[in-house]
Amino acid sequence: MTLVTLGKTKITVEKNSFGALPIQRVSKEEAVRLLRKAYNNGITYFDTARWYTDSEEKIGAAFAGMRDKVYIATKTGAADAAGFWRDLETSLGNLRTDYIDVYQFHNPAFCPRPGDGSGLYEAMLEARDKGMVRHIGITNHRLSVANEAVDSGLYETLQFPFCYLATQKDIELVEKCKAADMGFIAMKALSGGLITNSAAAYAFLAQYDNVLPIWGVQRERELDEFLSYIDNPPAMTKELAAVIERDKRELAGDFCRGCGYCMPCPAGIEINNCARMSLLIRRSPSQAQLTPEVQAKMKQIEKCLHCNQCRSKCPYGLDTPSLLAKNYQDYCEILAGKEY
Repeated sequence: MTLVTLGKTKITVEKNSFGALPIQRVSKEEAVRLLRKAYNNGITYFDTARWYTDSEEKIGAAFAGMRDKVYIATKTGAADAAGFWRDLETSLGNLRTDYIDVYQFHNPAFCPRPGDGSGLYEAMLEARDKGMVRHIGITNHRLSVANEAVDSGLYETLQFPFCYLATQKDIELVEKCKAADMGFIAMKALSGGLITNSAAAYAFLAQYDNVLPIWGVQRERELDEFLSYIDNPPAMTKELAAVIERDKRELAGDFCRGCGYCMPCPAGIEINNCARMSLLIRRSPSQAQLTPEVQAKMKQIEKCLHCNQCRSKCPYGLDTPSLLAKNYQDYCEILAGKEY
């Protein structure tokens, strides 16, 4: 078993943690079963958010009566203090608890600080003083905001996308967190499904002893795969290094990570999937991506208004309309030739 300590929080857990966004898509009974199986096999850190529909409720049901056995992190996307308190009270009720281990601002466009006019950080401090929150964290997809959060000294944890497709600036951010004794929680460790070799993903992250990966879990076979790494953690081999280098070449440049912060689209386009569809098909060959339902979603790209709202909201600065057009063209060619 490999342990990770989240900086000055002193929270120490197994290097595999449970990302509870995907359990929105399964029944409450199945979600509770997966969550308890994860706990029974050594996972004790569970990440959710107020925005993840009923994810919090499912975690609350799974760990009722055993709150002290697990660490629960959740998030608020509130824009002001009033919204913060509403979110926090709702989360506490859903999770059946009177405290949150790590409460995080959910991908704000700025770094909340005392005196910034939003009242968010002041509310967070008050919640911690009342014992409703134990540790203050922030999640983000923007390097500038993430670096500001680390430099501010106001946060105990940072949750940020990190995988073997990371840039040098991303790696520097991880090292900066370690130097600041700030916990680093890696989201998108499989790059939203574009990375298909979890052993390679794990082996890369294992090189950073301060990084806690969050694996999104929806199916039991996914959970079993990550649980197997507790007793038999993948080490970086020549074969896994070759997988990583090949993926880096294929995925170099601009590609959609599927984070969804560009949504909703005024034209009804499912941007977070459509803007990376050709990659998904080629990397995870599946007839499911060529169904009439998916074809209809891709055809919606023809109705793009070119309003550039998606482009302005993309935390990675992508030219999203161009990505949509390219993916639609590729998809049509794949569909015509059934090259999957």
